[in-house]
Parts: sequence; structure tokens; C-alpha cells
Amino acid sequence: MEHTVNQLYPVLPIKNSVIYPGTVLPLRIGRPRSMAAVQRAEAEGKWIVTVAQSKVDDTHEPDATDLYMIGTLCKIERLRGNPNDGYQALVRGVSRFAIASLREGQGFIEAKGEVLGDKLDLDAKTSEVLLTSVKTLAGEMLELLPADTDRLAEMLEGIDDLSYLTNLCAANIEIPLPQKQELLEQISVKGRVLRLLDLMQESKNTLLIQSEIRDKLSSKMGKVQRDSILREQLRTIREELGEGGGKEGGDDDYRKRIDDAGMPEAVKKTAFEELKRLEAVGNSSPEAHVIRNYLDLLVGLPWGKSSESEIDLERAREILDHDHYGLPKIKKRIVQHLGVMKLKKNAGGSILLLVGPPGVGKTSLGQSIARALGRKFVRGSLGGVRDDAEIRGHRRTYIGAMPGRIIQGIKRAGENNPVFMLDEIDKLANSFHGDPSAALLEVLDPEQNSNFLDHYLDVPFDLSKVFFIATANSLESIPGPLLDRMEVIEVSGYTTAEKLHIAKNHLIPKQLEAHGLTNEQLELGDEALMRVITHYTREAGVRELQRHIANICRASSEQVLAAGAQLPIRVELAGLEEILGGERYTHEVAERISPPGVVTGLAWTPQGGEILFIEASLMPGSGKLTLTGQLGDVMKESAQIALSLVRSRMPAIVPGFEYDKRDLHIHVPAGGIPKDGPSAGITMLTTIASLFAGRSVDPKLAMTGEVTLRGAVMPVGGIKEKVMAAHRAGIERIIMCKRNQRDLKEVPDEVRSQLKFEFVENVAEVLKLALGLGMDAAQAPAVEQPLHNPPAAV
Repeated sequence: MEHTVNQLYPVLPIKNSVIYPGTVLPLRIGRPRSMAAVQRAEAEGKWIVTVAQSKVDDTHEPDATDLYMIGTLCKIERLRGNPNDGYQALVRGVSRFAIASLREGQGFIEAKGEVLGDKLDLDAKTSEVLLTSVKTLAGEMLELLPADTDRLAEMLEGIDDLSYLTNLCAANIEIPLPQKQELLEQISVKGRVLRLLDLMQESKNTLLIQSEIRDKLSSKMGKVQRDSILREQLRTIREELGEGGGKEGGDDDYRKRIDDAGMPEAVKKTAFEELKRLEAVGNSSPEAHVIRNYLDLLVGLPWGKSSESEIDLERAREILDHDHYGLPKIKKRIVQHLGVMKLKKNAGGSILLLVGPPGVGKTSLGQSIARALGRKFVRGSLGGVRDDAEIRGHRRTYIGAMPGRIIQGIKRAGENNPVFMLDEIDKLANSFHGDPSAALLEVLDPEQNSNFLDHYLDVPFDLSKVFFIATANSLESIPGPLLDRMEVIEVSGYTTAEKLHIAKNHLIPKQLEAHGLTNEQLELGDEALMRVITHYTREAGVRELQRHIANICRASSEQVLAAGAQLPIRVELAGLEEILGGERYTHEVAERISPPGVVTGLAWTPQGGEILFIEASLMPGSGKLTLTGQLGDVMKESAQIALSLVRSRMPAIVPGFEYDKRDLHIHVPAGGIPKDGPSAGITMLTTIASLFAGRSVDPKLAMTGEVTLRGAVMPVGGIKEKVMAAHRAGIERIIMCKRNQRDLKEVPDEVRSQLKFEFVENVAEVLKLALGLGMDAAQAPAVEQPLHNPPAAV
């Protein structure tokens, strides 16, 4: 049949494939328009144009915009089926076909175009070389396929037509449709062959990787099957010899360890059941590793192993005095607790909570208690723990499951009555994983912890013999039910004299040893050491002091090496600044000149007590109050109450003062640090009154206490820490609520004797002591407010 340019051919869109000239492809035809095109072709000479779809979408019939413009003119070799069930056609490609235009026919697409011939742009020698290259590469690819490809390789060797071989290879390699279409559209035989060789090399590399993976999998499966057969043979041999009835080599060892572990009968029964499971699954099973880990934990726990040392109270006092200077009441409280334990003959209910700033020796107190009792010391840090599984363990059904920190600590200790320190219990956090503080309730409850159930262990373990000690910087973040299960011992901090003694007898020897120095090589003078304590540190504990002593040792090591016989090197005041830099702290209040509107307050923080300056300023305005310094809601309310109190008494304190024409700004310096709490009430009041009255407050006077809207002064907490902070800062007088007088018993005599305390019950007494205002003026009745203007809610 002769093909003309204007002749119309039915178009058969095909998905995910391309038909090349000379190749045969079976097609399954089921779309209505495609069946209509095949029927027309069958009726008019069996010629049809196959075109690959550039867009494949099963939801609708393709139209002219979904087709490439180069297709293949094909002859339908065989057609079977019917319009109801679809057709199966065998289609042979004849030549490339360039589509000039497409139009809608009677239920199908028709194409008008021209037949494209090959562009023969290579000589015979080049054609022979390219033919050999394609055959060689095709043969290497066939060898990488898992199926039998010998007949295909023989067929390839018999093909001498380069164009036909190129089309045959292009039709059978696995490459994306756009690349198949690219080969169809290439008219130049040389360009087509070179592009095909590139695509075949990429496909060969992919087949090579797949072949390596198949080989590895085959080798692995072969080894598993071989091991399984050998293991079954070994089990049969042992059964014939009567050696263990099929048990693996390590199972006898587990049986002996379970018998020797001293487990309760219920736990021993569980252990033997797990051992039986291990024997059943065999070592090849992934579950065997999980069971062995569980058995190792069961036999490793000290079910019946305890320290049997007798509690010696005199020895306990000696150890506490040797390890810690000062803290007499705390040591006495600990010795009393040990005395109760000795009388009771057990440690039931021995759960202490040491609360205090960082660096005051809470952890070392726990170590000293362990030494005094002759028990192992275990420490578990709880800071940042936000998953209750960290306490109670993960269930063994999860991958990577582990026991909780309590059971892990008991296993490390190797005995069931260690001294267990739960560090930073106030740093526990909540998350969607659960509440770890709730998980600790069972651990720290003497009524429940005799049957503590760890999720991983899944059998009860007796924690009643464990001496639990918890540490915290603050009680505020500890939930009430958890705090109720512990006896609180406050470790507040050290005085300057105590720090000097601790540095000379504990810190300096420790740091000299850590830096390879001795007393004969380096000496730190008392005056220089005192300057470090007072001007380079401002803390309740001694951690920062220890760091500075370490800096001095490190900086002096070079001088010690160069000094030769001129030892010891003595560090004096003159050399401190070169080693530690400029002084970081001074006695602020002693060197401060305070104008009206500046008052020194006292604050409590988890790191200890601090002094707090509160400043106020007036400016023309309309009675507006501005508060700055990153204050919390409680301090803001204290400022509002203080302002209301002063305004209600202004006519008596400062006659004629027009407060409604002035704006008041109160600022607490160090604005980057959040501040909150009820301790600043009388300080705010005195600041405002000082500014309004134009009277300065003694810079060596500090105060703490809350006020009510009625003018009463209320007691506050943290008195010991605040008083010691005032002493460190050079304060000489302190005003506080009269009901806080009993809290001064906790303050060391050395500090209490150097300060003057003045106790008040109402704001009138505060203003008289701080500003010298007369009692009559300060106690004048408040100005009556109209009933329609009630005071603002606090």
C-alpha cells in the first residue's frame, strides 16, 4: 500500500510504552475511543498510527494535547475480542510517522502526516563498530538478568541490521518513557545508536547493583537455613546422648544463676518460665536476645544482698564534721534521723529532701551519710526527665526497652539497701509522655515501695530498705503529693567565715592535688583568699569560689615550674587582679549614695538570697503608674497596693501634693532577670513615700515584707537566705515583719550579731524607721473615696 501525505489514519494512544519500526508488541485495548480506532483500521487495510501519551491519566480519554507528535505507523497482525469485552491486538511497527495534524473522527482521533525514513549518516566501518558495541553491551545486560537468556543472546548475535538491532534493544530495556520517545524521534541512525549506548550503560549499572543485592540475599538465606539445620542436628544428638533434653549451651548457666540469685519464689517462677521460652525459640530467633537481656537483669539484681554494717552515731558525727564545716543544725538533724533508724532496726520511711542553693554541699552530704552507714552510694540525676518510663521503665514489648533509673541504680549498687540520691528532683518536667513526678510517688512512699513494679522488670522489687535522699534548689516546683512523702531539710548556705574555713581546709587542698601542686609549692594568703570570697563571688555555696581557686592554681603552675628553689609561690592581693581580672562585686550599699526614691530590698532565689534595688521617678502627667524591670504579676500588684496606700496618706505626709498631675515610674534594675514574689511590698511603699516626701533612705538599710491594702505588714519566707545576702552586701539594718522574728533563729549567730533588726506590724512603723516621718502623720486616716469609685481589684 502506498502512503500519501494527505492520507488519514486512525490513532491508537498507548500508555507507558513506545512501538519501534520492526518490533512487535501485543496490546490490550479497552478504552472506547481506542476500540473505535482499531475497528476503523481493521476495516480499511489494518493500518494504524500508535502514539505514546505524554500525559497518563486513567480518569479520562486522551485527546490531541496529551499525545506526542512523532509516532509509529503500524500494521495490525492479529485482532481478537469484541467491543463488549475489549480487544487483544498484535501490532507490528513499520516506520516512524511525523504527525502534521490531528482531528476528531467518528469516535476516535485521526492523524494526517508523513512517513519518516532513517538518515544513514555513517559508513560501513563505523556501522560495524557500533553494531558490535550494541551486541556486546546487550549480552552483558542479559547475563545480569536472573532468568535464562541464552536464546535471546543467540538471537542478538544473528542480527546484522544496525537500525533493527537499535529498535529491538530500545523496545526491551527498562528506561523512562520520555527517553524511549527520544530514541523514536531520532532520525539519525548514528545519533540514535550513540544515545542508546548511553542509556544501556546506565541500565547495566542498575542491573549490576540489583544482581549484587540478589547474591547477598541468597548467601544470607543460605547461611540461615544451614545454621537452622545444624542446630536441629545438634539438638537431636544431645537428645540421643541424654545431655540436657535439647537445652542450649548457656541455659544450664542461667539455671544455676537463677537458683543462686536469692529471688522470691514468685520471681524465680517467672525467671524459669522465661528460661523455658528461651530454650523453645533457640538462639537464632530475634526474641532470644530480648529474653537473655531480661534474664540478665533478673539474675543481676541484688534480691537478697544487703550491707549489714551497724549504725554508729559517734562515727556518723565524725564523718559529717570531717566532710562538712558548719551546718550544725543540719548535721544534728541527720544524726537524729540515723538514731531513729538504729532504734527501728530498718530504713523504712528514710526519705530526706535536702533543699538549698547550688554549691552548698547537698550531694556531698548524701555521700557522707552513705559513708556513715557503710553502704553503697548511688546517684541518679532527674533534671530534665519528662517521661515517666525513665522512672518506671519501658514495657518489654517495645524495641530498645530498658528498666527505669531506679532499678538500674539498684543493679549498679549491687545491694538492696544503698543510699540512693535523687538529684534535682525539682527539675522534673511534664510532657505528653507522662508525668515522672507521679511515677516517683510509688518510689518514695514508704507504704507502697515494698512492692515497686518496674514496667520492664514486671515483677515486684522491695525498695523499703533503700535510704532515699532527694535534692532540690526550690520547693515551689515540687508537686504537693510528692513533697508530702519527704522530710525537708533546708541547707541555706555559708557565712564569709565559714567559706574561708572551707576554702582553707577543703577546697585548696583538693585543687592543689587536682593540679599536681603541694602546699610547699603554692600558698594562698588569708587576705587574698578573703578578697576572692568577698569581691569575686556572691553566692550561697562555694562552687564559684572553687572555680576561682582552680584558676589561681592553673595560673600559678607556670610560675611554680620556673621558680626552681624559690618556693613556695605566694599569691597575695596584688596578684589577684592579674589572675582573676577586675573585682566583680563590691559592698554596693556601703558605697552607694541614695537619692530620694531609691530603697534596698531583699529577695530570695533558688540560688540563695539577693539584695534588690528599687528606684522611682516622678514626671509631669496624669497619675499614671509605669513598672519596668521584668516584674511578675505579684510584684506588680505589690506596687499598685503600695501606691494606693501612699496616696491615701499623702495629705498627712506631704500636704498639698498633687499626685494626679504626676506620673510615677518604678524600676527594678537588672531588667533581663525575671522577678516575682510577695516580699517587696514594704520596699515599694518606702520607695514611693521617699520620692513623694523628698527624703533619702539610708543605703545601709534593707527591708523585706508584704503589705495589705489596710496597711498591715505581713510575714514572708526565705528570711535566713535574705539576711545572709544582706550581710554579704554590707547592710547594717534590716526592717521586717514582727512575725518573722522567730525565723532569725535559723541565722548563724556570727551574722545575727553584726546586724540590727527592726520589727514592724504596720506601714506607719515602716515609714517612721525608714524616713523619720512622724507616727501621727503616717497613721493619718485614709482619704475617703466616693462610693461610686471603688478601689481596683488586686
